[in-house]
Amino acid sequence: MDLETLHDYGEELEKRLRLRTFPLAIRLLRKEEDLPAEAHRPLRDYGHHLTLCQSYQISRRDGATIAMLKEDNWCFEPVVGYGLEAAPEYFMQGYNRFPDDVGTIEAGATYAAEFPRLETGRYSGIVSAPLAKASFEPDVILLYCDPEQLSLLLLAREYQHGRNLKCSLSSHAACVYAVVPAISDGTCQVALPCRGDHYGAMAGYDEMIFSIPKGKAEGIMIGLRQVERNRSGWLPKAYRIRPEYPVCKSYEKLGEMVGLDMTNNKEQTRV
Repeated sequence: MDLETLHDYGEELEKRLRLRTFPLAIRLLRKEEDLPAEAHRPLRDYGHHLTLCQSYQISRRDGATIAMLKEDNWCFEPVVGYGLEAAPEYFMQGYNRFPDDVGTIEAGATYAAEFPRLETGRYSGIVSAPLAKASFEPDVILLYCDPEQLSLLLLAREYQHGRNLKCSLSSHAACVYAVVPAISDGTCQVALPCRGDHYGAMAGYDEMIFSIPKGKAEGIMIGLRQVERNRSGWLPKAYRIRPEYPVCKSYEKLGEMVGLDMTNNKEQTRV
């Protein structure tokens, strides 16, 4: 997939979903020499560290290209999750979560064992930029969206195969849960902005994260276009409570099969 197509996807996602911030291109760097020339390095260029979710925030709101090597990070979870450094034994024993967030050290160790991690040493850093202008081919496309936009993305994903999305949700490390399984499993993911993303990186109270592996991008775009053709897209809507609103013929038929009368020829009073 060429960059021009990916740039078009970025613009199309913004318009079809009416996103408040840019869809992001995320790429994992194998070596420092792979850094895009235009990329900002927080420690070198800003004089301070950033958390990875803060660097994503700058890319998605300001449109900057940000590269994060291990030394740029102010949070250890993506360093471990993205395989920039091996997980310390202290982490694996459960002390990342115990005693503040879980009741027992065993529960903390369970969290650590299930924590998504890429192969240690395979990558040296992460770069993010708006998808519509990125100079590099992404491994993952990351969108911060509200629940209604997420619903459309899930409809688009289901369009070709109808399968439910299975993913792991956590209150921690949104940057890890959104990206690492998408790369290791090649599947779309949903993640919740964690406390760091909310408190330190300006994630909205109504935002969720949807991630698309590069290989799934074309299918998502096809599905989104079809969703809009079927009038399930993001259209101007007049919300109201309308009992027994009209439904499509397949709903009528299936309703009848399970003993419901869902025909659309009844006169109703709107509430």
